[in-house]
Amino acid sequence: MTYSFKKTLKLILPIAIGVFLVFYWYHKTSPADREDIIFYIKEANLFWITLSLLLGIIGHVSRAIRWNYLLEPLGYKPKLTNNIFMIFMAYLANLGVPRTGEILRATALTTYEGVPFEKGFGTIVTERVVDVFMLLVVVIITLLLQTEIILSFFEQRGFDLNGILLLLAVGLVAILIFFLFIKKSSSAIAVKIKHFIKGLMDGVFSIFKMKRKWAFVFHTLLIWVCYIGMMWVIKFTVPETANLSLNEIMVAFVFGAFAMATTNGGVGLFPILVSKALVLFGISSVSGDAFGWIMWIAQTLMNVVFGAISFLLLPLLNRYK
Repeated sequence: MTYSFKKTLKLILPIAIGVFLVFYWYHKTSPADREDIIFYIKEANLFWITLSLLLGIIGHVSRAIRWNYLLEPLGYKPKLTNNIFMIFMAYLANLGVPRTGEILRATALTTYEGVPFEKGFGTIVTERVVDVFMLLVVVIITLLLQTEIILSFFEQRGFDLNGILLLLAVGLVAILIFFLFIKKSSSAIAVKIKHFIKGLMDGVFSIFKMKRKWAFVFHTLLIWVCYIGMMWVIKFTVPETANLSLNEIMVAFVFGAFAMATTNGGVGLFPILVSKALVLFGISSVSGDAFGWIMWIAQTLMNVVFGAISFLLLPLLNRYK
């Protein structure tokens, strides 16, 4: 398989999966159900959607502030407005081609703030490591709060508790064997992996060396509170989901987060997985689908609109650069 083919496949496959899932959802729902879902979307209370978008914007602004805490020890302090524009541009770019947003952020930071690409990209990688850690924390908390429901979900699909524990144990052993192999191996691939892991760990531990580490922690928590809050307020747009508890919303959030990581911006998969999560709590598939689509449409529109504005304003407001 040639490099160019692999690159094309990586570009097209996530988009193709997303488009397929949209068609899959369309064909699996009856005309009457689709009509009800569209009705819920049209009648969704704009107050709650606006509040959800406001929380999303606060989360992005907080991310821009937090980014400067990583750049400051390197001797750089970009304008906050520039950081915000770059972040919105990155989210928009990721909707089209996965992971290009991070490269775009680092490139824009070099162009408009004079930060060397490798240093800027290093701070973005550190951000991503922290985000993965926070997602794991949310997943663990959700598992502890909703153990029964999640276990029943797997049991309905042929997994029992012993099977799940065995699967987790096998996974942990496989990871341990992999790391031991990489540690002892001197092959070119192993050396690259070791350097990559070391870079990630250095990035994480650099947080504890920065001057404003507690401010960094505060903004990290604020970002994730805003993310969960975005979904929490959307529950009020659909009558049947209005009484869902925070614990139940967190299950839907975890399902949605994995959907966002799998396809471009969660297209197609996000509403399906969120709906599946809500069905666990007795929500009808119609209301679950409506909830998922309202949430996905709102956050995607936010990224498209503000991303497009940022693409226009960043060069205009930095003409001298």
